[in-house]
Amino acid sequence: MHPSNFKYTEQHEWALIEGDIATIGITDYAQKELGDVVFVELPAPGTKVSCMKPFGVIEAVKTVSDIFSPLTGEVLETNEKLKASPQLINESPNKDAWMIKIKIANPAELGKLLPVEKYLELTGEKE
Repeated sequence: MHPSNFKYTEQHEWALIEGDIATIGITDYAQKELGDVVFVELPAPGTKVSCMKPFGVIEAVKTVSDIFSPLTGEVLETNEKLKASPQLINESPNKDAWMIKIKIANPAELGKLLPVEKYLELTGEKE
C-alpha cells in the first residue's frame, strides 16, 4: 500500500512533506523486494544529505542496499527504534519505520518526486 499524500522516487523511497520538513522512508514495494530486514544504518542528526545520494544502508537476508535521499537537506531526527527493531521496515514501512526527518534545503527538488499514480505505473502495482 502506498499513501497518496506521499511523494516517491524511482529508487523506492517515500517522502511525507509537512511545510519545510520531509519524513523519509522506503516503500512497501522496496521492503517486499528486499525481504527480511536485519540491519539499518542511518545518519546522525546534523548530517547533510543530498538529493538522490545515499544517506544510509539497509541490510536484508537477501542483499545490502543503499538508501537514497529524495531531497537535499539537514537531518533533524533519525528513527532510533530501527536500531533495535529493523524488522519494523517489513512490518510498517509507511508509518512506524520512517527513517529520517530532514529540513528541506531546496524546495524546487519537490518537483522531481513522483505522485502515487506515477509510482504505481513504475512498479506495475495496483492500489
